[in-house]
Amino acid sequence: MGERNTRLKRRTNAPDVLRGRILDAAAQSFQSRGYNATSMHEIMRAARTTGGATYHHFPTKKTLGVAVIRERVAKAIDALWLERMRLADSTLDGVLTVFAETIAAMEHRQVVAGCEVSNLALELALADDDFRVALHVVFNRWRDAIADRIRADQTGGALDDDDADDLATFIVASFSGAMAIAKAAQDSAPLKACALQLARVLSRRRPTVRRG
Repeated sequence: MGERNTRLKRRTNAPDVLRGRILDAAAQSFQSRGYNATSMHEIMRAARTTGGATYHHFPTKKTLGVAVIRERVAKAIDALWLERMRLADSTLDGVLTVFAETIAAMEHRQVVAGCEVSNLALELALADDDFRVALHVVFNRWRDAIADRIRADQTGGALDDDDADDLATFIVASFSGAMAIAKAAQDSAPLKACALQLARVLSRRRPTVRRG
Protein backbone atom coordinates (compact mmCIF):
# COMPACT_ATOMS: atom_id res chain seq x y z
CA MET A 1 0.00 0.00 0.00
CA GLY A 2 2.83 2.40 0.91
CA GLU A 3 4.61 1.74 -2.38
CA ARG A 4 1.38 2.30 -4.33
CA ASN A 5 0.76 5.62 -2.56
CA THR A 6 4.32 6.69 -3.30
CA ARG A 7 3.88 5.91 -7.01
CA LEU A 8 0.56 7.78 -7.05
CA LYS A 9 2.10 10.80 -5.34
CA ARG A 10 4.99 10.85 -7.82
CA ARG A 11 2.55 10.66 -10.71
CA THR A 12 0.43 13.48 -9.26
CA ASN A 13 3.50 15.63 -8.77
CA ALA A 14 5.10 14.86 -12.14
CA PRO A 15 6.32 18.12 -13.73
CA ASP A 16 3.82 18.12 -16.60
CA VAL A 17 0.91 17.21 -14.31
CA LEU A 18 1.91 19.85 -11.78
CA ARG A 19 2.26 22.48 -14.48
CA GLY A 20 -1.18 21.57 -15.82
CA ARG A 21 -2.72 21.93 -12.38
CA ILE A 22 -1.26 25.40 -12.02
CA LEU A 23 -2.57 26.42 -15.44
CA ASP A 24 -6.04 25.04 -14.68
CA ALA A 25 -6.23 26.81 -11.32
CA ALA A 26 -5.02 30.08 -12.82
CA ALA A 27 -7.38 29.88 -15.80
CA GLN A 28 -10.39 29.28 -13.57
CA SER A 29 -9.48 32.10 -11.21
CA PHE A 30 -8.70 34.58 -14.00
CA GLN A 31 -12.15 33.92 -15.48
CA SER A 32 -14.10 34.07 -12.22
CA ARG A 33 -12.17 36.84 -10.44
CA GLY A 34 -10.04 38.50 -13.10
CA TYR A 35 -6.30 38.48 -13.66
CA ASN A 36 -5.52 41.51 -11.53
CA ALA A 37 -7.70 40.40 -8.63
CA THR A 38 -6.03 36.97 -8.45
CA SER A 39 -2.85 36.54 -6.43
CA MET A 40 -0.19 33.93 -7.01
CA HIS A 41 -0.79 32.70 -3.47
CA GLU A 42 -4.44 31.98 -4.32
CA ILE A 43 -3.38 30.07 -7.43
CA MET A 44 -0.86 28.00 -5.45
CA ARG A 45 -3.47 27.15 -2.87
CA ALA A 46 -6.03 26.12 -5.51
CA ALA A 47 -3.44 24.08 -7.41
CA ARG A 48 -2.06 22.54 -4.19
CA THR A 49 1.50 23.52 -5.06
CA THR A 50 4.41 25.16 -3.29
CA GLY A 51 5.91 28.49 -4.20
CA GLY A 52 9.10 26.81 -5.38
CA ALA A 53 7.24 24.47 -7.73
CA THR A 54 5.01 27.24 -9.06
CA TYR A 55 7.81 29.70 -9.76
CA HIS A 56 9.92 26.95 -11.31
CA HIS A 57 7.30 26.59 -14.06
CA PHE A 58 6.17 30.24 -14.13
CA PRO A 59 8.78 32.71 -12.86
CA THR A 60 6.29 35.59 -12.84
CA LYS A 61 2.55 36.08 -12.78
CA LYS A 62 2.79 37.53 -16.27
CA THR A 63 4.43 34.40 -17.69
CA LEU A 64 1.62 32.39 -16.13
CA GLY A 65 -1.00 34.74 -17.58
CA VAL A 66 0.43 34.49 -21.10
CA ALA A 67 0.61 30.69 -20.77
CA VAL A 68 -3.04 30.57 -19.69
CA ILE A 69 -4.03 32.51 -22.81
CA ARG A 70 -1.95 30.32 -25.13
CA GLU A 71 -2.67 26.95 -23.54
CA ARG A 72 -6.06 27.20 -21.86
CA VAL A 73 -8.03 30.07 -23.41
CA ALA A 74 -6.93 29.12 -26.94
CA LYS A 75 -7.77 25.48 -26.22
CA ALA A 76 -11.26 26.44 -25.02
CA ILE A 77 -11.94 28.48 -28.16
CA ASP A 78 -10.56 25.68 -30.34
CA ALA A 79 -12.81 23.13 -28.65
CA LEU A 80 -15.90 25.30 -28.93
CA TRP A 81 -15.44 26.83 -32.37
CA LEU A 82 -12.72 25.24 -34.50
CA GLU A 83 -13.99 21.68 -34.33
CA ARG A 84 -17.63 22.73 -34.74
CA MET A 85 -16.87 24.77 -37.84
CA ARG A 86 -14.67 22.05 -39.34
CA LEU A 87 -17.34 19.37 -38.89
CA ALA A 88 -20.38 21.50 -39.72
CA ASP A 89 -22.40 20.97 -42.88
CA SER A 90 -22.49 24.74 -43.38
CA THR A 91 -21.45 28.00 -41.74
CA LEU A 92 -24.97 28.50 -40.46
CA ASP A 93 -25.11 24.99 -39.01
CA GLY A 94 -21.77 25.45 -37.24
CA VAL A 95 -22.62 28.86 -35.81
CA LEU A 96 -26.04 27.79 -34.54
CA THR A 97 -24.54 24.64 -33.01
CA VAL A 98 -22.03 26.71 -31.01
CA PHE A 99 -24.70 29.13 -29.83
CA ALA A 100 -27.07 26.29 -28.87
CA GLU A 101 -24.38 24.42 -26.92
CA THR A 102 -23.28 27.60 -25.16
CA ILE A 103 -26.85 28.49 -24.19
CA ALA A 104 -27.53 24.96 -22.93
CA ALA A 105 -24.36 24.95 -20.79
CA MET A 106 -25.15 28.41 -19.48
CA GLU A 107 -28.67 27.48 -18.44
CA HIS A 108 -27.50 24.20 -16.90
CA ARG A 109 -24.88 25.94 -14.73
CA GLN A 110 -27.24 28.87 -14.06
CA VAL A 111 -24.29 31.25 -14.24
CA VAL A 112 -22.81 33.23 -17.13
CA ALA A 113 -19.02 33.52 -16.88
CA GLY A 114 -18.60 35.19 -20.25
CA CYS A 115 -16.30 34.49 -23.18
CA GLU A 116 -12.84 33.33 -22.04
CA VAL A 117 -10.85 35.36 -24.53
CA SER A 118 -13.05 38.47 -24.36
CA ASN A 119 -12.92 38.57 -20.56
CA LEU A 120 -9.13 38.77 -20.59
CA ALA A 121 -8.98 41.02 -23.64
CA LEU A 122 -11.11 43.66 -21.91
CA GLU A 123 -8.87 43.53 -18.85
CA LEU A 124 -5.40 43.07 -20.32
CA ALA A 125 -5.14 44.07 -24.00
CA LEU A 126 -4.18 47.68 -23.23
CA ALA A 127 -2.10 46.82 -20.19
CA ASP A 128 0.73 44.92 -21.85
CA ASP A 129 1.78 44.14 -25.43
CA ASP A 130 2.59 40.49 -24.66
CA PHE A 131 -0.96 39.95 -23.42
CA ARG A 132 -2.39 41.85 -26.38
CA VAL A 133 -0.46 39.82 -28.94
CA ALA A 134 -1.36 36.49 -27.29
CA LEU A 135 -5.04 37.44 -27.24
CA HIS A 136 -4.89 38.70 -30.84
CA VAL A 137 -3.54 35.32 -31.97
CA VAL A 138 -6.50 33.56 -30.34
CA PHE A 139 -9.00 35.91 -31.98
CA ASN A 140 -7.33 35.39 -35.35
CA ARG A 141 -7.46 31.59 -35.08
CA TRP A 142 -11.13 31.85 -34.16
CA ARG A 143 -11.93 34.18 -37.07
CA ASP A 144 -9.90 32.10 -39.53
CA ALA A 145 -11.74 28.89 -38.61
CA ILE A 146 -15.06 30.54 -39.40
CA ALA A 147 -13.70 32.21 -42.54
CA ASP A 148 -12.47 28.84 -43.83
CA ARG A 149 -15.96 27.40 -43.40
CA ILE A 150 -17.45 30.42 -45.17
CA ARG A 151 -15.06 29.98 -48.11
CA ALA A 152 -16.03 26.32 -48.35
CA ASP A 153 -19.69 27.38 -48.56
CA GLN A 154 -18.81 29.99 -51.18
CA THR A 155 -17.02 27.37 -53.27
CA GLY A 156 -20.05 25.12 -53.00
CA GLY A 157 -22.42 27.92 -53.95
CA ALA A 158 -24.16 28.09 -50.57
CA LEU A 159 -22.99 31.64 -49.75
CA ASP A 160 -22.26 34.72 -51.84
CA ASP A 161 -18.68 35.75 -52.50
CA ASP A 162 -18.43 38.76 -50.19
CA ASP A 163 -15.35 39.00 -47.97
CA ALA A 164 -15.17 35.86 -45.83
CA ASP A 165 -12.86 37.46 -43.24
CA ASP A 166 -15.25 40.37 -42.70
CA LEU A 167 -18.23 38.07 -42.24
CA ALA A 168 -16.23 35.86 -39.86
CA THR A 169 -15.22 38.93 -37.84
CA PHE A 170 -18.88 39.92 -37.62
CA ILE A 171 -19.77 36.46 -36.26
CA VAL A 172 -16.95 36.56 -33.68
CA ALA A 173 -17.98 40.05 -32.60
CA SER A 174 -21.63 38.99 -32.32
CA PHE A 175 -20.78 36.06 -30.08
CA SER A 176 -18.31 38.02 -27.94
CA GLY A 177 -20.67 40.94 -27.53
CA ALA A 178 -23.64 38.72 -26.73
CA MET A 179 -21.57 36.92 -24.10
CA ALA A 180 -20.60 40.23 -22.48
CA ILE A 181 -24.23 41.37 -22.31
CA ALA A 182 -25.33 37.94 -21.05
CA LYS A 183 -22.67 38.09 -18.34
CA ALA A 184 -23.87 41.52 -17.17
CA ALA A 185 -27.50 40.35 -17.19
CA GLN A 186 -26.80 36.78 -16.02
CA ASP A 187 -29.27 35.73 -18.68
CA SER A 188 -28.91 33.71 -21.89
CA ALA A 189 -31.41 35.91 -23.76
CA PRO A 190 -28.72 37.97 -25.59
CA LEU A 191 -27.23 34.76 -27.00
CA LYS A 192 -30.64 33.65 -28.22
CA ALA A 193 -31.29 37.04 -29.84
CA CYS A 194 -27.92 37.06 -31.63
CA ALA A 195 -28.34 33.47 -32.80
CA LEU A 196 -31.68 34.41 -34.37
CA GLN A 197 -30.25 37.47 -36.10
CA LEU A 198 -27.18 35.61 -37.36
CA ALA A 199 -29.45 32.91 -38.77
CA ARG A 200 -31.36 35.59 -40.68
CA VAL A 201 -28.17 37.25 -41.94
CA LEU A 202 -26.59 34.02 -43.12
CA SER A 203 -29.81 32.79 -44.71
CA ARG A 204 -29.92 35.97 -46.80
CA ARG A 205 -26.32 35.58 -47.93
CA ARG A 206 -27.19 33.09 -50.63
CA PRO A 207 -25.97 33.84 -54.16
CA THR A 208 -28.45 35.74 -56.30
CA VAL A 209 -29.76 33.63 -59.16
CA ARG A 210 -29.73 35.68 -62.35
CA ARG A 211 -32.25 34.91 -65.01
CA GLY A 212 -31.37 35.51 -68.62
